[in-house]
Amino acid sequence: MDDKIKYEIEFPIHASPSLLYQYLATPSGLSEWFADNVNSRGELFEFIWDGAEEKAKMLTKKNGERIKFKWLEDEDESYYFELRIQVDEITKDVSIMIIDFAEEDEVEESKMLWANQISSLKQVIGSV
Repeated sequence: MDDKIKYEIEFPIHASPSLLYQYLATPSGLSEWFADNVNSRGELFEFIWDGAEEKAKMLTKKNGERIKFKWLEDEDESYYFELRIQVDEITKDVSIMIIDFAEEDEVEESKMLWANQISSLKQVIGSV
């Protein structure tokens, strides 16, 4: 299996960081834009899309700022995905930074998937 490549993408979003964090770090918030349904027990999260489920472990979380997950079926410990809220100190513009990993030939496809997901998030919070 090829090594995955780490990539980062930034999405400007018009929302307060505290509101945004609720959509990134809670099962109910994530199920409004990221997956059809999300359940959690402690640090274990179950994401459900069209009946298929994927399990992830929450690795770290900093209230109001970021959350990091690792897919359980991914054997390599170094791969994760992180959702980070960034606020520009001068302009106060808010962005979501996505840090993720993908196979070299799937990076562009993965970025487009994130763009679609963030577009759904923007619709949910009225930031279109």
